[in-house]
Amino acid sequence: MIQRIQTIYLLLAEVLIGVLFFVPLANISTKENLLYRFDIQGIFQEGASLAATDKYNWLIILFWAVCFILLLTSIFMFRNRKKQIRFSVITLLCCLSLDLFVLYNIWNASQMFSGNFSLTIYYVFPVISSVLIFLAIKAIEKDELLVRSIDRIR
Repeated sequence: MIQRIQTIYLLLAEVLIGVLFFVPLANISTKENLLYRFDIQGIFQEGASLAATDKYNWLIILFWAVCFILLLTSIFMFRNRKKQIRFSVITLLCCLSLDLFVLYNIWNASQMFSGNFSLTIYYVFPVISSVLIFLAIKAIEKDELLVRSIDRIR
C-alpha cells in the first residue's frame, strides 16, 4: 500500500539501487594519464565504447540484480508483515554486501591499472538505501505491534 511510510522508504531505496546501473561509481586515473570509469557494467576507458576489462563485473551485476529484485518483492509483501521484515533484512544485508564488493573491485581495478581511484557520490547510494530499508523495517515492526495490540483489545 502506498500510504504506508515503509512503502515510501522501500520505493526510494529501489530508485537509488536502480540508478546504480546507469551511473559511474568511481574514476581510476593511471600514471600514463589515462582515465577509466568504473560502473556496474564494466570498466571503460574515457572516450572508448568498449570495456577495458569485465573481470568480476558479472558478480557485481548479480549482486545488483538480487538487491533490486528483493526490494521489489519486499514492497509487494505488505499483506504479510513478518515476511516483509525478513525480506527487508535480507535486502539490507545484500545492499551492504554490494557496497563492500564494489569497493573491493574498485580497489582491485586501481591496483591492476597501477593508478589511483576516486569514488563518485553515487557510491553511497547502497548505504543510503540500507538506511532507508532499516527505517522501513522499524516502521513495519511498529505496524505489527499496532495490529497485535488491536487484536488483544478484541
